[in-house]
Amino acid sequence: MRSTARLAALLCASTLIFTAAPALSEDLQFSVYGGYQTAPHSGVTTSDGTHFTAGWEGKSFASPPYYGGRATWWLQSLGEPDLGLSIDFSHAKVYAGGDTFAKTPGWTHFEFTDGLNLLTVNALYRFTEPGRAWTPYVGLGAGINIPHVEVTRPSGRTFGYQVGGATLQAQAGVSYAITDNWSVFTEYKGNYSWVNVDIDSGAKLKTNVLTNAVNVGVSYHF
Repeated sequence: MRSTARLAALLCASTLIFTAAPALSEDLQFSVYGGYQTAPHSGVTTSDGTHFTAGWEGKSFASPPYYGGRATWWLQSLGEPDLGLSIDFSHAKVYAGGDTFAKTPGWTHFEFTDGLNLLTVNALYRFTEPGRAWTPYVGLGAGINIPHVEVTRPSGRTFGYQVGGATLQAQAGVSYAITDNWSVFTEYKGNYSWVNVDIDSGAKLKTNVLTNAVNVGVSYHF
């Protein structure tokens, strides 16, 4: 219940920010992207005494695929044309590889594949030059992770969405203007997520997941 309340509060706050934002900005853009996402191994601990290292696989193009979208406001009316704020959602995912189950007798399924969903609020800075079509940018942000927890082990099965905890985000990329309204971009985006979720038998599962993604996307500028 507390997790649901925190999520609702964040979404309400985000809605208020971006409802007011057009009054502060002359450049609103929406972006969608996909790409190749991976995650290195991470330690996993359960409150009932299981400890192991999960070997994660991203499987970016397997269903459901990795994808994301964001809304960005560049604060031109405040005299900061290169400073922006964004809300970013990405449908990241991780699967425990086969070697993981050799370390966890009886575990047959462990993944966050209907999403290790990431929702962040970010500050962006772009490096513009008059007359230049391409524009580098960087960004930092924070938010929450919302995993679809899938665990099958001898004591039971867990299957459903939960609010896992906090996530940090860093990104760097370059956009290329095709027209006044359309641009394309490529970027690196990394997220570090603290995942703390409920599993069967009243136990808790904790792991910290670093996702790395190389994205390609398209943006529409109002």
